[in-house]
Amino acid sequence: MTAFFTHDDLYLCIDQGGQSSRAIVFDHQGQVVAKAHQPLTAHRPGPDKVEYEPLGLLDSITQSIDDVLQQLGSRANNIKAAGLATQRSNVACWDTETGHALGPVLSWQDRRMHEWLQSLQQHAESVHKKTGLFMSAHCGASKLRWYLDHIPRIDKIQQENHLAMGPMASFIIYNLLEERPLLTDPVNASRTQLLNIKNSQWDSDLIELFGLPASSLPQCVPNLFDYGRMHIAEKHIPLRLLTGDQSAAMYAYGRVQPDTAYINIGTGAFVSRPLGPVRVLSPHLLTSIILQKNKQREYVLEGTVNGGASAIKWFAHETGVKDIFDSLPAWLNEAKEVPLFLNGISGLGSPYWIADFPCRFIGEGTLQEQAVAVVESIVFLLNENLEAMRHLSSPPEQIQITGGISQIDGICQRLADISQLPVYRPADCEATARGSAFLLAGCPEYWPEAEAGTWFEPQSNMALNKRYVEWRKEMKTAVSTK
Repeated sequence: MTAFFTHDDLYLCIDQGGQSSRAIVFDHQGQVVAKAHQPLTAHRPGPDKVEYEPLGLLDSITQSIDDVLQQLGSRANNIKAAGLATQRSNVACWDTETGHALGPVLSWQDRRMHEWLQSLQQHAESVHKKTGLFMSAHCGASKLRWYLDHIPRIDKIQQENHLAMGPMASFIIYNLLEERPLLTDPVNASRTQLLNIKNSQWDSDLIELFGLPASSLPQCVPNLFDYGRMHIAEKHIPLRLLTGDQSAAMYAYGRVQPDTAYINIGTGAFVSRPLGPVRVLSPHLLTSIILQKNKQREYVLEGTVNGGASAIKWFAHETGVKDIFDSLPAWLNEAKEVPLFLNGISGLGSPYWIADFPCRFIGEGTLQEQAVAVVESIVFLLNENLEAMRHLSSPPEQIQITGGISQIDGICQRLADISQLPVYRPADCEATARGSAFLLAGCPEYWPEAEAGTWFEPQSNMALNKRYVEWRKEMKTAVSTK
């Protein structure tokens, strides 16, 4: 991708997240010029099923783009390039003649095929070595297999050679861009569990293992690439970045720092430790590609907490609490006797990897105290992943935290206290979009924050530490009985 930049250049960054689609425009110094969003609701037709209505998802993206272009007026002509960051393990299946989806978009949270995956467990080690991932229904491969097994008309479309399936990102750009490209990037492709992360190529053995048609997968190209043009509101805007939300977030405040642990908390919570160009495999953590430019790749060790904001929403739904996120800051400050919560919302992620782990409270507590226990379970799980990383990379000197619920001070302070590391929370929480803008702008040396963020210094918190020790014991017992 060849690029020439001026100080008038603007960058349109599309962040397709679990709860909304956002379009945010940045200038060449990383400052927000305009933004818009459209809410999006995931449907849950069963206990292990989480999906999106395809047309509604596409409409939420195009509407947010249209809204932000209207805000810009004539300045929209200064948009030099666009980038799209999406939920990485979401997948779709569509007809290349029409662009129409052949079934729902399946969320990374969806685990409908976890029982079927048990039949492939003898291949888990080889899958891990090639992909950096563990055999998990959260990844895309088993979901793609679900389409083949449960949507009858797919056979006919496949025989006629116009079946496409793969990352949700590919489905979006197929419908969003004039050229209708059948392309994907290494970050989103890797989360299908079909990509060899050593060379960013589809692996024929993995494709055969999951029983999928190789001809229906999109071509994998670098994250920074000329994907095509969007034609929206009489504008033709080139899309030059395709990546995953968690990967983009790591670049929000400039180049990735090797002494930092990066945490992004949204629907799920993710912690990453930079590895640079070196691939390190862990028995309990993921190894993930976060960027490929030409043939150069950057990797991280990654831990996943599936029940982030989704666990808090689950608790609010189960107990009938309204506006729980508004109430949590005060509850976190006031709670004294807090029970424990074993958090298996959307399945237990790293370092345990149990798809159907039952949630439960240990101990008595008021509704407010139970809500605090759910929040603390997120912090405890994040720290378990940080501890697992200490044995595989140099210990981090600090934590950078972003994402919606990172705006709650009580979460950041507890994380600092448990990890005994200073936690930095930038003032701008739109990390995914801002990271996309940094990459589109050519990774400039000067990428200032509009205002300074907040530091949370580690403090002595004996009560929290005691709960953490007890929580670890309960988790060890619960995991051993699965």
